[in-house]
This record gives sequence, structure tokens and C-alpha cells, in this order.
Amino acid sequence: MSASPPILQYYKTIADITSQMLEKAYANQWADVIALSDAYQEAVEALRNLEPLDNNATDARREYLIRILDNDASIRKLAMPEMERLASLLGDIKRQRGAVQAYKTSQS
Repeated sequence: MSASPPILQYYKTIADITSQMLEKAYANQWADVIALSDAYQEAVEALRNLEPLDNNATDARREYLIRILDNDASIRKLAMPEMERLASLLGDIKRQRGAVQAYKTSQS
């Protein structure tokens, strides 16, 4: 059995990172998800600098890509309630600032 081409190792690394990100998302550890996203970005950038994959390893790449995309979709699904909560908080802050600004203007 031959060793995996280096490019497949990068796909595996990216898949592993997204698995870790998903675990952290399930645990509601969003700071860790964000921290892992730096490693994800670095691995993706490194992947771009490698030679293209030969046709013999496309099935292995396909499996990694499916895992990466499934993890990404699950992370996004878990993040949506948090994103909606943050959007609501930002809207509240904007309304409060507007009310304070209106009050200051009326006091002048």
C-alpha cells in the first residue's frame, strides 16, 4: 500500500479541524470554534499551494470533501441561533443609542 499523496494529508487535516470545530460548536464553545478557524484557514491556504491531485486519489479526496462540507453545514446550523441572538442584541443597542441621541437632541 502506497503512502497518501501530500495533498490528501491536507484534506485530512482540514477534515479533522472541521470535526474539532463541530465538537466545540456542539459544546457551545464558540471562542474555540473561532480559534480553530485560524488553523482551518492556514490549512486551506497551504492546500492551494500544492500540486493538483492525480486521478488515482480522487475517491479519497471526495470522502474528505464530503466530511468537510457536512461538518461545515452542521456548524452553520448550530451557529444560527447564536447569530440571531447577536443580531437581536445589536438591534437593541442601535435602538438604545437612537433613543439616547434623540433625548440629547431634545435637551439641547
